[in-house]
Amino acid sequence: MEQTIENFEGTKNVTINESASMGDVQAGIEFIYHMREHIVDVGVATIYLFACYALYLYLKKKIRP
Repeated sequence: MEQTIENFEGTKNVTINESASMGDVQAGIEFIYHMREHIVDVGVATIYLFACYALYLYLKKKIRP
């Protein structure tokens, strides 16, 4: 790989390690695998979301006659 830059003398070497890159399927599997470690966090966030939405609906109902 070569790159030409104005007022620059020298070379630039770029090494691309193709074996370290992963496909979309593998990335999705690893994402799901790591989400198991955060299941409590996701559960708490989901409950908080529903509570906020319920409060919103309640306030919306009380403010509008």
